[in-house]
Amino acid sequence: MIDNTLLITKYNVPGPRYTSYPTVPYWNTERFSAQGWEQSLQQIASPETGISVYIHLPFCESMCTFCGCTKRITKNHLVELPYIKAVLREFEMYCELLGYAPIIQQLHLGGGTPTFFSAENLEALLAGLFTRASLHPEAEFSFEGHPNNTTQTHLNTLYRNGFRRVCYGVQDYNETVQRAIHRVQPFENVAEVTQQARAIGYTSVGHDLVFGLPFQTEAHVAYTIEQTLRLRPDRLAFYSYAHVPWIKGNGQRGYQEADLPTAAEKRRQYELGKAMLEQAGYREIGMDHFALPSDDLALAQQNGKLHRNFMGYTTAATKMMLGLGVSAIGDSWSGFAQNVKTLPEYYAALRAHELPVFRGHLLTQEDLIVRKHILNLMCRFETSWDSEAMQLPQMAEILTQLSELERDGLVALEATNLRITEAGKPFVRNVCLPFDLRLQRRRPETRLFSMTV
Repeated sequence: MIDNTLLITKYNVPGPRYTSYPTVPYWNTERFSAQGWEQSLQQIASPETGISVYIHLPFCESMCTFCGCTKRITKNHLVELPYIKAVLREFEMYCELLGYAPIIQQLHLGGGTPTFFSAENLEALLAGLFTRASLHPEAEFSFEGHPNNTTQTHLNTLYRNGFRRVCYGVQDYNETVQRAIHRVQPFENVAEVTQQARAIGYTSVGHDLVFGLPFQTEAHVAYTIEQTLRLRPDRLAFYSYAHVPWIKGNGQRGYQEADLPTAAEKRRQYELGKAMLEQAGYREIGMDHFALPSDDLALAQQNGKLHRNFMGYTTAATKMMLGLGVSAIGDSWSGFAQNVKTLPEYYAALRAHELPVFRGHLLTQEDLIVRKHILNLMCRFETSWDSEAMQLPQMAEILTQLSELERDGLVALEATNLRITEAGKPFVRNVCLPFDLRLQRRRPETRLFSMTV
């Protein structure tokens, strides 16, 4: 096994985060059609089976320069109600397509900034949603909260409507870094909303932290983790900043490349943060996530029920996920569909009584097998091809590529299974790459993904 510095140099290549397979740049959009997407939903439709719903709420009052999400910057809150009405119309169209009132098992409000919306308007959104659906007895509702504008009224309203999990975007507690990413929020704001959520009864309070940010040092990471441990969130996302200004535009150009930590510095930041979190009792969950042993995410991993989709790591592996709102992505297990990314296009499609999808992918049989392998690796750090249903004609070629990772001590290979070693966990994206047959066949001429380290 080569030393850690050489491993970082060797494996720091562009690679997907694998919230889906195939990844979006490799979708076969020419084969996709809205009709095919609708048929893929109807094929798995079942009035007795729960679904997941992701609602994208795109508005923000200011631009955070680290963010890669679809958003619209505005201080005009008159945009809230028209958008809510449009989202409810989209959901109504899906209900008409399915032919029944679906059972919502999982609901997530993402953004953008969901707490840009007033509590009253969020309640109107949920009321409209719930009149068209029933709720699963084990429903899990979550939302992303901004520490600077999440109010106790927000928390009370969402709790009253079944929400028990909230995740606050913290990123970093150091003022130099906060100014660079245009996300200034004092520790006191995070502490206040964390304590309020717990007092109300939220059972899982999460914090999002980022390493590899501009001007960020190991000392910054250590300070951020120390402050975080004072509040002891139930779960944490601790992930690498994805610097992709060629994709995300001017939002990520508020600083120079030279202001970013090197790959080796980023890896040291991660290792430091990981060590501090594990010493404090957190367990590493999949890629970039940590949770206390009592949190549902840790229990799901322990029981082999951890799942990963466009909402990240989840405890509910529903076959159907409806993505509502601009840029949202839906998943029928055999198909993906993404909504248009601008508000005018979104509103125009709904006025024309059309689902606002503009691209997608219908999975082949090969795609479905690869998808299972990558899900296994991302959620359980292992996969197997001992059954015929998990075998691929390309296994010999895949194993040849994996043998290099085995020589470097990152994986353990046996006749029909693969296990990622402890040393290999930070390189899980690299372990997935040999299975990514679409990427292997068509290497991009230009860089599509962030670096894996």
